[in-house]
Amino acid sequence: MEVTRQGSHLSLAQSRYASDLLQKFKMDQCKPSPTPFLSSLRLSASDGAPLSEPELYRSMVGGLQYLTLTRPDISFAVNQVCQYMHNPTSTHLQAVKRIYRYIKGTVERGLLFRSSPDFTLRGFSDADWAGSLDDRRSTSGACIFLGPNLLTWTAKKQSTVSRSSSEAEYRALATTAAEIRWFCYLFRELGIPLRTPPCIFVDNISALHMAANPVFHARTRHIEIDYHFVRELLAHGVLQTRHISSHHQIADIFTKGLSRDRFSFLGSKLNLHFVSFRLRGGDESIGSTTNLSTASAVKT
Repeated sequence: MEVTRQGSHLSLAQSRYASDLLQKFKMDQCKPSPTPFLSSLRLSASDGAPLSEPELYRSMVGGLQYLTLTRPDISFAVNQVCQYMHNPTSTHLQAVKRIYRYIKGTVERGLLFRSSPDFTLRGFSDADWAGSLDDRRSTSGACIFLGPNLLTWTAKKQSTVSRSSSEAEYRALATTAAEIRWFCYLFRELGIPLRTPPCIFVDNISALHMAANPVFHARTRHIEIDYHFVRELLAHGVLQTRHISSHHQIADIFTKGLSRDRFSFLGSKLNLHFVSFRLRGGDESIGSTTNLSTASAVKT
């Protein structure tokens, strides 16, 4: 991982690691792809022919898992291909290669953190209902910001089947709420004050009504634990929920494949920038020149 600091800005990138992966799997001369995952693609265990050398697939996917440490834009795509490690097929391998083609065009991209007096925690929660063709489980997606800076993100298949889109959204909301509570405890230990209650933005109105209206309890016994957990946080005033339009729901990028324009729009909200990395001494550089042209770096 490359850590670069310039004034009040701090950037995290894995440009060298990404370049090494492309060379290792002979993808360094491939044609770049605008997105890591096709918007029309739904992977299934029965798609394609079994691979004669599944070890290559597992090695390629394993390398991508480490790259998600600084690349939230590939989290969903990597989560999808990770689900077929036990018996990969030719279709799954093509999906992995598309991720590498996307990395080829964005190898110098990294997370940018800015110094800010804003200590507001904001979460974005979303779910793709019954998105898995194999077991019809939903995919949860979420990201949490402290002020303008992205703290954490997730793209994960839910552990149980949801019987409605509202249930899937509410499970994602409860998971995001638990993550935000963990950060609240951490900031309290570090002596960092949170002047306002954290807020989670959800684009499903039914899920928001379930969180705010106790009358819905009789219809939601199958998600009773998640229901009471979120309700208690709202009742005590330690958490807020608000509606956001689906167009501006950032967590959508963690739940499904998107079109080029939609992916670019949401990706721009994740504080991903092209980062220049320069080895100590300044004799060798990786990446293109950016507005952090005089940045110094430490490789860890």
